[in-house]
Amino acid sequence: MRSTTLLLPLLAVLALGACHKPEPAKPADGPQARSVRVVRVEPRAITGALSASGDLVPREEAAVAAEVTGFRVLRVAADVGDYVRAGQTLVQLDPALLQAQLAQAEAQAAQAEDQARRVQGLDGQGVLAQEQIAQRRFQAQVARANLRDLQTRMRKMSVTAPVSGLVLERTVRPGDLSAGGAQPWFRLARDGQIELSADVSENSLVRIRPGQGATVTLPGGEAVQGRVRFVSPQIDPQTKLGEVRITLPVRSDIRAGGFAQAVFDDVSSSILALPESAIRYDANGASVMVVGADNRVRRVAVQTGQRGSGLVQIVRGPPAGARVVQNAASFLLDGDLVRPVEGGAATAPVRPAAPAAAAGAKR
Repeated sequence: MRSTTLLLPLLAVLALGACHKPEPAKPADGPQARSVRVVRVEPRAITGALSASGDLVPREEAAVAAEVTGFRVLRVAADVGDYVRAGQTLVQLDPALLQAQLAQAEAQAAQAEDQARRVQGLDGQGVLAQEQIAQRRFQAQVARANLRDLQTRMRKMSVTAPVSGLVLERTVRPGDLSAGGAQPWFRLARDGQIELSADVSENSLVRIRPGQGATVTLPGGEAVQGRVRFVSPQIDPQTKLGEVRITLPVRSDIRAGGFAQAVFDDVSSSILALPESAIRYDANGASVMVVGADNRVRRVAVQTGQRGSGLVQIVRGPPAGARVVQNAASFLLDGDLVRPVEGGAATAPVRPAAPAAAAGAKR
C-alpha cells in the first residue's frame, strides 16, 4: 500500500513532462538593415543654373546742354518721359542780345569787304602802301570770321537732341541762365534702349557668350526675354567679377534705375552634382548621408554650388562615385546599417517571420 502511494506522484510528474513541448529558440537580437535608395556622386549636366542680378541702365546715354553761355532760357520744349527725335529742339534760348551783336557784325563785315575791294589791283602801283593794302584785306577776313561766329552762336540758341531717345532726366527751367556747367540739362536713353547690367563671377563668366538668350525678371515680377550683347573682357581685380550686358525689348515698363534678375538659357555643364533631395540642412550646415562599403551610413558635410534641373553642385564633399542616400529626410543616424538600392525604388525593410504558434499540450 505504501509503495503504491509513492509511485502515483512519480507517474504524474512523468506524464506532465511528456505533455510539455519545448519552446522554439528566439531569434538573436541584432540590427536590421533598412532598404534605402542611393545615388552616386557623379558628373551631371546642370541646365539653367546660372543666374545673375543687376541694375537696369541705358544702353547708351546722351547728355544735352547749352553750347553757349550767358543767355536766358526762353522755352523748354521737352520733359521727362518724352521720346524725342534727333535734331528736335529741346530748349530755346533768348536771342535778343545776340541779334543786336549780329546786326553790328554784319555791318562791320560789309564795310570791311568794301574797303578790301577798293584796293584790288593796286598792288605795287604806289597808290597806297603795301602795308595798308594788306591791313584792309586782313580786316575783311576778321570781320567775316566774327560774323560767322555770331551766326553759329545764333544757331546754337536752339538746343537740340543729338540722338533720338527717351528723356530720362531734365534739370532746366525757363529763366535759367546758360552757364556751361558740368551738369547737363537733359539725359537721354538713346533709342529708348534699356539693358540689364549684371556682375558675374569669373568662373561663371566663361559660360556666357554674346547672343545667348536670357530670361529677365523685372521689378514687377514679369519675365521678358533678353539677349546677351556684351561680356566684359576683363575681371575686376578687387571683386573678381565681370560685367554682362543683356539687351531688353523697348517697353514702357522697363525703366532705367530698376533692379532685375536674369537666368541664362542654354547654359549647361558637367559637374559633380546630386539631386536636391539628397542634401539635408541643419544648424551645422549642408550635409549628405554616405553609404560606406560596410553598408553603414555616415554624415558628411558638403559645400554646395550651382542649382538647376533639380540638381545641386557639390563643390566640396564625398568623392565621385560615392553612394549617397537619395532622400535626405530619411531618419538615419551615423552608423545605421542599410540595404542600398540603386536604380529602383527602395523596398520596405524585410522583417523576420514570426515563430509558429506553439502546439497545444497533449493530454
